[in-house]
Amino acid sequence: MPTSAPPSNRFERRRAETRRALLRAARQILAETGDTSASIQAIAERADVGFGSFYNHFESKTELFEAAVVDALEEFGRNFDERLAGIDDPAELVAAGFRLSARMADSHPELMQVLRRRGMGHLHSDNGLARRALRDLEAGLASGRFTPVDPAVALSALGGTLLSLVELRFARPDLDGDEAAANVAEMVLRMLGVTPAEAHEVARRPLPDPASPATPAR
Repeated sequence: MPTSAPPSNRFERRRAETRRALLRAARQILAETGDTSASIQAIAERADVGFGSFYNHFESKTELFEAAVVDALEEFGRNFDERLAGIDDPAELVAAGFRLSARMADSHPELMQVLRRRGMGHLHSDNGLARRALRDLEAGLASGRFTPVDPAVALSALGGTLLSLVELRFARPDLDGDEAAANVAEMVLRMLGVTPAEAHEVARRPLPDPASPATPAR
């Protein structure tokens, strides 16, 4: 997804920063409670911007919270692109996605709480993780790596399973998150037609080093 050009002057930079502040405030609210009934005044105060600034960027709270969800899911997707850029096997990409998501419940709790609370409504969106998951599913189907199935159906199954895994990580922090995610990834690969033995192996391959230099998104 192309990114917009950086603001070219002081006014535009300030305007962009105000919008980012409002999005950050909305994301915090979504992550903390999921309650979107907060007043615009309260949101503006949390963002440390003037009340009137809100309407320079959003027409309503609904628009703001929706933009905050899209922003969070796009960040989630970019993290995956950067971390998994060197993997070509669609099955390994799917498995690694589940395993990284489980780890991000600890490393990016705010982001994952937003996914947990609002992800279901974005399973078939054209941005964020959904767009990338569909891309990897279609690559696996085209190459014969996965058993032929409607990509939208497969995306529904994977998305629902991922959200369940995220819920499990928050509901049962005592569990071994890495092992739970590997087991879930193995079951998903078997569902997609990968043989049991290979699914077990692929779901436990070493994850890319997070310290590795980022590669341009696919």
